[in-house]
Amino acid sequence: MKMQLGNEKSVFEAGNLTVKMMKVKKSDACRPPAELLVVAPEAPGRYPVVLFCHGYCTQTSWYSQLLRHIASHGYILVAPKLYQWLVICKKDETKTAANVTKWLPEGLEACLAKDVKPDLSKTAVMGHSRGGRTAFALALGHHHAFKALVGLDPVAGPTPPTWVEPRILSHVPRSLDVGMPVAVVGTGLGSRGKGGGLIPPLAPDGCNHSEFFNESRPPCCYFLAKEYGHCDVLDDEGLGLGMACRSGKGCKEKMRRGVGGVVVSFLHAYLGGDCRILDGVVAAPAVAPILLDPVIYVKE
Repeated sequence: MKMQLGNEKSVFEAGNLTVKMMKVKKSDACRPPAELLVVAPEAPGRYPVVLFCHGYCTQTSWYSQLLRHIASHGYILVAPKLYQWLVICKKDETKTAANVTKWLPEGLEACLAKDVKPDLSKTAVMGHSRGGRTAFALALGHHHAFKALVGLDPVAGPTPPTWVEPRILSHVPRSLDVGMPVAVVGTGLGSRGKGGGLIPPLAPDGCNHSEFFNESRPPCCYFLAKEYGHCDVLDDEGLGLGMACRSGKGCKEKMRRGVGGVVVSFLHAYLGGDCRILDGVVAAPAVAPILLDPVIYVKE
């Protein structure tokens, strides 16, 4: 199945493929090591795979619009449940994600429609917030399994919890070698607290998107959603977290399409081998439905 390629604006709109979203339980016949949310095209074909790590205090279903957008452009999204709501143990999320990574070759195809096949030779890992840090940790420990890495407003600490292992950031520029291309999408408001400083930011400076990008080795690209907050990529039902973080005043549906389009352009480049749309978005970020400023692409 050929990827859905077009002009730069097309990636910011829903793709041509109808998608199906399904929950897969650990007790199901395919026996995943964790409960999964799987979003995949319905049309017969062979599609690249994206393992998605959700953020702390969120649910996989709160990302459904973002995941649907990406899947409609010809990708299978697999989102494991990494936390039991607010209960968390040291290292558990990375271990769970690693177990799902190992399970993909033996179990994913059984979860899909009969004529929908995963192309695991083209697999990426992506995560939001603390899940972004998990995605980086997974790429470092299982780099052979992935071809590309996406961090959506990734956070490595200090809050929430401070016991995040393994340590990812060293504060040394271009020292983080994950062995694959990296895209980082940040938010302009994520580093700001609320209530006159009474509520600390969820993506504080020094351990947020800018540090992940600054430490990543090329090829790496960076997009800042300047007018939006840390939780604005979530579905409307998840925006209650906005009480704990600063939120942008703009349309959240545009934010989801903006982030989704950036991700699709990056995946087309590094899983599909066609960099034209990514190059176009970098050259003319005004094609996005949200303000992306700055946009940086370090190729080598």
